[in-house]
Amino acid sequence: MKHSRPLTRIQQKNTATILKAALDVFSQNGFRGSTLDQIAKKSGLSKPNLLYYFDSKESIHIKLLSELMDVWLAPLRALDERGDPIEEFVGYVLRKLEMAREYPRESRLFANEIVQGAPRIIDQIEGELRSLVKEKAVVLQSWIDAGKIVSLDPVHLIFSVWATTQHYADFDIQVRTILQPEQETHFIDAAEFLERFYRHALTPVK
Repeated sequence: MKHSRPLTRIQQKNTATILKAALDVFSQNGFRGSTLDQIAKKSGLSKPNLLYYFDSKESIHIKLLSELMDVWLAPLRALDERGDPIEEFVGYVLRKLEMAREYPRESRLFANEIVQGAPRIIDQIEGELRSLVKEKAVVLQSWIDAGKIVSLDPVHLIFSVWATTQHYADFDIQVRTILQPEQETHFIDAAEFLERFYRHALTPVK
């Protein structure tokens, strides 16, 4: 963004409007297929007005991704080494699934960026995301070593959660076409399935 001073109420409103419109445009068309004209039209603002707040399409995209990363990492950060291992991990799975339900556009925005090689977010992936995954992998390994959960590669276990939950956002049309659910009932079914799946997979055999 161009402005370093605190934004006025109107500036805050217009910035939020632009970002909301850009999220729709980017999640539908990807970065390369999106234009400032599309974002301006979607936001109801003129292109010159939009350029008052952001000097390029890329600056809008980076702002969205930066805000998204904070939201995206919150469930993994919440994994508590002091809690019950099975309950903590299942809770993480269900929080990630709920995010897929609540933030499908954001999930697709992130997926599109990754598919393109993450050119605008690679620093955050190499930095805070990798550090957080390593930190939580240590927690998972400590539970494995204590015999509290089944021995599985901790990092690939985290990857599996991303794959099984974000699928419902990133491949939404495929899921809905196959299941033809009434409203959002497939998320209820998915939550039940994933809870049972991970409880069974992680519970040590006695």
